[in-house]
Amino acid sequence: MKIGMGEIVVTGSTGFVGTNLLEYLRSLDISARALNLRTPSPEWDLANMHALVHLAGKAHDLRSVSKPEEYYQVNTVLSKQIFDAFLRSDAKVFIMLSSVKAVRDTLHEEALTEELLPDPSTVYGKTKLQAEEYVLSQPIPDGKHVFILRPCIIHGRGNKGNLNLLYRIAKLGFPYTLASFDNQRSFLSAENLCFVIKELIDRTDIPSGIYNVSDDRPLSTNRVIEIMSETIMKSPRLWKINKRFISGIARIGDFLPLPLNSERLQKLTESYVVSNAKLLDAIKKPLPVSSEEGLRKTIQSFANG
Repeated sequence: MKIGMGEIVVTGSTGFVGTNLLEYLRSLDISARALNLRTPSPEWDLANMHALVHLAGKAHDLRSVSKPEEYYQVNTVLSKQIFDAFLRSDAKVFIMLSSVKAVRDTLHEEALTEELLPDPSTVYGKTKLQAEEYVLSQPIPDGKHVFILRPCIIHGRGNKGNLNLLYRIAKLGFPYTLASFDNQRSFLSAENLCFVIKELIDRTDIPSGIYNVSDDRPLSTNRVIEIMSETIMKSPRLWKINKRFISGIARIGDFLPLPLNSERLQKLTESYVVSNAKLLDAIKKPLPVSSEEGLRKTIQSFANG
């Protein structure tokens, strides 16, 4: 069931997800604007707002140079202020982008579900969890809906991170030297994430709560390399080198400026499968793009520059 659509206000609108979301909403003729977080919270313009989509956050720092207080101020304190502002407003929908890392940094179970007891190991994950706990601790007024989304690795136009590193390897024709590591990882296309957010904004029949968000099925890193190579019309080069040797090189990279260190090796080769069963059961619609189709679109956006 659809509801009368007012204005959608987005935090973090200049980030990767935010730019994709604003473009997506505006392509559907939905009025959406950015919230200026540089102004003090009492001066935030929340008039005529139907939904508040909170995307702003401090991302995980692979170089480990950020201070814990920086994560806390952005991921926890700011999120509390924004949610409090939503509760005071006449808006009907609040959506906060959290992370699967609020539950686990690594996975040994078959798949991550919403029922798994959170036990984050990084400051990033812990501060995201603190924001979740605050939101869940507050009573939700009648007529309002509150959603916490836990996405896995998000990709799409403007993406940055390890996916770009893999793309450069495929584009230059370099061999992928980690092919001996057999893994399965869940990914999330920005298009699918934007679709989910639109459904949550537009409907009243979806229960408030926490939802994992991922594409329909996981992919191995080797398959990701193959898809990248196929998309740019190159032959994939997958080299299976001894795992112990590779791990030793990564440990050296923890102290020297090498392309590979232990954390990056883990990110590229670990298995991390996320179940989206609860979400799909709630929205009762398939996601618009498959795992492989979404990845091909992202790689094509890289190639088009």
